[in-house]
Amino acid sequence: QVQLVEFGGGSVEAGGSQRLSCAASGSIDSTIVMGWYRQTPGKQRVLVARIDGVGGINYASPVKGRFTISRDGAKATVYLQMNSLTPEDTAVYYCAAHTNGDDYWGQGTLVTVYS
Repeated sequence: QVQLVEFGGGSVEAGGSQRLSCAASGSIDSTIVMGWYRQTPGKQRVLVARIDGVGGINYASPVKGRFTISRDGAKATVYLQMNSLTPEDTAVYYCAAHTNGDDYWGQGTLVTVYS
């Protein structure tokens, strides 16, 4: 079992920055893949960024060059630095952990970007 708790979120003006954090606990090991997803009303949850146990990173096209995902040395916390935010980035952001066969999700945190 993996438990995920997200921190951050809230309202920010367009062009601004925000940082999300996700603290993981439970059955964490170096192979776990962690990521951030987002969801808007009426739409599917989509990948924002993902980082694996050896630092391999994937970004969704809309956030490339603006968002940065990182992971601490103990690999128990993952961060999402979001810069140059636009209203289109408004969504509920979810932290996720992917193990062999199981997916775990945080409770979600709302990010609202206003112009």
